Amino acid sequence: MKIAKSIKCKGESRLPNYRYSIQTDPDRSAKSSGRNLDVSPKAAREICKAIKGKSVHKCIEYLEAVIEKKQAIPYRRHKRDVGHKRGLIKWKPGRYPVKAAKAILKIVRNLENNAEKNQLQLDKCTIIHAATLQGVKQRGIFYRAHGRSSPKIRQLVHIELIAEVEEV
Repeated sequence: MKIAKSIKCKGESRLPNYRYSIQTDPDRSAKSSGRNLDVSPKAAREICKAIKGKSVHKCIEYLEAVIEKKQAIPYRRHKRDVGHKRGLIKWKPGRYPVKAAKAILKIVRNLENNAEKNQLQLDKCTIIHAATLQGVKQRGIFYRAHGRSSPKIRQLVHIELIAEVEEV
């Protein structure tokens, strides 16, 4: 019985090669992503829905207000048993997902730096694509009484952001 060994060639990387879910013009856009983030998938989805269509600077201000619990994120899909929050326009259920907002704020700041590197006008940059995708599942065990155990599964998240310069 032969055992297959993986041979690593010189210069070959073992890191996965991630791609973006949409393709854009590299001269007019900037991309940024966070892979395998340990945040709530529901909160990340609702934050991405809230920041899509905003400018990069307004998005940074908005996420900083969420972290300080001055502005709530409207929960549109995952809204069952979610309390109403003040300050939400046209939508009442909302929360303050601080951990997810901090992770997405890092990605937005990276997006801002990538836009500066690509020599784009930050005043006219708008987030056109904000998506959350399933990452890997971390498996663990809850130890129970009488020698039993239950599975513990933590879902990680991929977040993609793409900003593009508006046409005037």
